[in-house]
Order: sequence, then structure tokens, then C-alpha cells
Amino acid sequence: MKSELPNLAGPFADEIMAFLKYKRQLRKSYLTEAFDLRLFDRYLFQLEITEKQLVTNRVVEAFLNSRPRKTSRSFNGLLGTLRRFFSWLVLQEIISHSPVSIQPKRRGIARRPFILSCAQVEQLLNAASNLRTTKHAPRRGHTYRMIFALLFTLGLRVSEVTNLKIADVDRERDLLIIRETKFLKSRLVPFGPNLAEKLATYIAFCCANGRTPEQPLFSFDPKRNRPIARGSIGNTFRRLLPYLNLQLRPGENRPRLHDLRHSMAVGTLLRWYQEGKDPSNLLLQLSTYLGHSDISATAVYLEMTEELLHAAGQRFEKFASPLIGGRQT
Repeated sequence: MKSELPNLAGPFADEIMAFLKYKRQLRKSYLTEAFDLRLFDRYLFQLEITEKQLVTNRVVEAFLNSRPRKTSRSFNGLLGTLRRFFSWLVLQEIISHSPVSIQPKRRGIARRPFILSCAQVEQLLNAASNLRTTKHAPRRGHTYRMIFALLFTLGLRVSEVTNLKIADVDRERDLLIIRETKFLKSRLVPFGPNLAEKLATYIAFCCANGRTPEQPLFSFDPKRNRPIARGSIGNTFRRLLPYLNLQLRPGENRPRLHDLRHSMAVGTLLRWYQEGKDPSNLLLQLSTYLGHSDISATAVYLEMTEELLHAAGQRFEKFASPLIGGRQT
């Protein structure tokens, strides 16, 4: 792993490095938090603050105000990073008390994910296939179709897709090797024969153009080992949404890229109901497949839809009808 934050120059430079090392030993990636602490260090350096005791709540508040966040979640994330850092410094007896006394912003109503149907995802994939190839993006349509297919079919995080190497596709066992993803965990994600065929075709194209197994699976700049950026994938997804002809209900939000992962989880649950399986006995499998540490994290993805309610209702009716009938006789 490359060294983190090589140019720290503020009064807490050494402590930030030690704090991040401590978090990594706990198997936490802490990439976003490392970036936030870099911003804080630079802010202190620009103010020419060189003594730890000069970092007060007023300084922390001024830093937060200098980094305007559009949502309360984003603001609270930055505040939480600083709060945890200074609390750790207190535990290490480096400072006597934390200078952070700012309260987090109140969060509004959580955004409900948009659950895409299989038909809508098929429209998305077809629209992606028609993307025009450019000089800097060869086989652009084929590439984005493959990306969106992995995000939906396997429920991958977008970071997991961008981090894939060609060698991470195990074509003998038909599975992906997801390396050191969230919480620095790795896992194996199996896939079916249809996806295996499409991946084989895509990889054959990559190898025919001189790509090596250690290069990114999805890249328009393989010579520099640069995968397609997450922001580029998100922007492309948003540009393709009009081709889906979505009829949004009042108060309903347009789909986000991460909603493909939500859609996979809900679709899996619905399929289990339709196949007569007991989802309560299979949720642990879904949780493991998605890379969650516990089932409660998976439950966040199980948005209740009309189809899911109907399927669950039919299952309950099938279960309860003999009992009801027995009482009536």
C-alpha cells in the first residue's frame, strides 16, 4: 500500500499518521477519513497554527464552515472523523480534552432507494450498449454494459467494480475475487453461465489489445493502470436514465447508481418468495454474498415494494389458511 498523507505539516501531523495506523490495524480502510484529516492538517498549516493547544473548538468550527457540505450526513461524517481523532488523542494522553464540542446536524428523512425491475435494468443495459465509442474510450458501450451488469447481477459496490483486475475473474470456477473491499475484507462472488460467457468475451477483447492480467478490468487508460473512475460511472448512469422512461410517483427520487445494489437484494428476496423458499433461512447467505458483516446491514437494502408485499402476503395466506379453516369448522 502506498504511504498515506506524505505531506502533513500541521501540529498533529505525527498523531494523524499514528491514528490511521491504529485504525488500519483494526482492519478499517479509513480512506475517506484520511482525506478529511489531510484537509484539516492543511487548514491548520495555512493558519500557521503550530501548537496543539491553539486548536480550539472555534478553530474546528471555522474549519467545518470552510468545507461547506450539502447534506447533514456529509457534515456529520466530517465532524465524526474529527471527534474520533481527538477522542483518541485524549485516550493516548496526548491532549487533556477534546476541542470538539460541536453538535451534529439533524438528519432529515432518509432517502428511499429506487428499486429497478429486471425489465428496467435490461433497458439500461441496452442504452449502455449504444454509447458511442470515442478516441479515448474504445468499446465504450460494451464496457459500460458490462459494468452495469455486474453492479446489478452480483450486487457489487461501485468501488469493487473499479478495483477489479483482469486476474480477479476466475473463469475456471466462475467467480470474482473481491480484494480488500469495505472493512478490508476479501470475498469470492460466484456468477452464472450467462455472465461467465459475457465476461469471457469482454476479457478476450482486453487481452487482444495487449492488456495484462494485473491491469484493471475496466479501463480506458490501461497503460497507466487507471481504472474508470467511480464518478464517470455515476455520470454515465445518470445520462442513461431518460432512456428508461421512468414514471416517478410524487415524492419519489430518481435512481442512483447504488440503487442497482439495492435492486439486486430486493429482487433476490422476491425470487425466494416466488420459488417457495423461506427467506429467513437464506438471509445469511445474501448477507455474505453482499459482503456485509451482519444481517442487520443487509436489512437496510431490503426495501419493501408492492411486489414483495404481495409475495409475502401470498406466503402468509398459504400458511394461515389451514389454521383459519380449522377454527371455522
